[in-house]
Amino acid sequence: MSAILMVLSECDMSTSKMPPKFPEILKSLGNRRMGVMLMLGFASGLPLALTGGTLQAWLATASIDIKTIAIFSLVGLPYTLKFIWAPIMDRFVPPCFGRRRGWILITQGLLIGLVITMAYSPPEQAILFVGTLAVMIAFCSASQDIAIDAYRADLLQPEERGFGAALSVAGYRIAMLVSGGLALIVADQLGWEFTYTLMAILLLAGVVTAVAGPEPACQPETPATLQQAVIQPFREFLARTRSVWIIIFIILYKAGDALAGTLTTAFLIRGLDFSLTDVGIINKWLGLAALLLGAMAGGTMMVRFGLYKCLLWFGLLQALTNLGFMLLALAGKNYAGMMIVIAMENLAGGMGTAVFVALLIALCDHRYTATQYALLSALSAIARVFAGPPSGVLVELLGWAQFFLITFIAAIPGLLLLLWLRETIEHYHNDQVAISGS
Repeated sequence: MSAILMVLSECDMSTSKMPPKFPEILKSLGNRRMGVMLMLGFASGLPLALTGGTLQAWLATASIDIKTIAIFSLVGLPYTLKFIWAPIMDRFVPPCFGRRRGWILITQGLLIGLVITMAYSPPEQAILFVGTLAVMIAFCSASQDIAIDAYRADLLQPEERGFGAALSVAGYRIAMLVSGGLALIVADQLGWEFTYTLMAILLLAGVVTAVAGPEPACQPETPATLQQAVIQPFREFLARTRSVWIIIFIILYKAGDALAGTLTTAFLIRGLDFSLTDVGIINKWLGLAALLLGAMAGGTMMVRFGLYKCLLWFGLLQALTNLGFMLLALAGKNYAGMMIVIAMENLAGGMGTAVFVALLIALCDHRYTATQYALLSALSAIARVFAGPPSGVLVELLGWAQFFLITFIAAIPGLLLLLWLRETIEHYHNDQVAISGS
């Protein structure tokens, strides 16, 4: 830990030119590209709940048996496997609106048609058909995510990546509230047919944004063949200096955060005996507000302090907030303490997410953005996917306080690796990834 703090101090003392002031930063970020990021983030997040929690609620109210509802959880697999068909979206260019916006519009058109079809397909009468529609929606939604992620990476300038990522996160989270919580309220009052039709209409916001959005200034040559689109993204990335260490860092950076996050809700309810209402209001709503604030602050601060410093500062802050849960476990049930810890954890998480997405963008070669970003984001999810089973075992063996101490320790390897990778990270922040065949 002392080594990390020494390097942070060294970084501040070694800055050769004054960073821009915040009014200058906000002025430079107030452009058309930022508005596009917010709206496409909304378009990306809206379909997720329509095949997840909201669809589960519809099935439950339609008296579908619990075994069938459980099977519907597999509908989300395309989001995990999307890197498999991402090369197709690097290789082929639609006839209109370019390689990125063209694919966005194609997937959005399909999504609108499928969601409207689902609106008029009562699950109690055609459950197999509804399941097929759900898989198709998830596939088109995951494909839209591939195109939007690639468009964001190609469109944003290096100094815009953090704030652009923050706006994408904000739009995504707002959309999840709309298609999740708001959709349930609307369905309760006006029915599922109206609700899903309304969600399809809201998807038009993404269509308008994609049509009006600017083309990326960078227009590299596309892969000549599908085979090249599949193989070259791997070959190009692995040929880079310290590429394997970069991959390990991507897996480790949010490992502590992922381990703690797997059981946060269970800890508040079973470990501290907070009510469902307490958790719903404080953990969900206050947490969401803090996360969005953190994402915006993190994106703005990245312009001022750079990618490497923000990765280090925000990563350290994420680790320290895990100790807040440890202190809460030792102190017992305390509303003020819960609010502070939840707010700080989500604030740090939002800051870390914004700068981490900016890193993934910086690592992409513009020829293969769709494939490389899909792969890198899949790697970053490894810790979250595999953190669940061991977390429960650790809590049973050690207790809550010791568990959260371990989540803090789990964050340290990623930060130490980041110290060693400083020059490599700063290289990518300076936008030196190759974008041509040179």
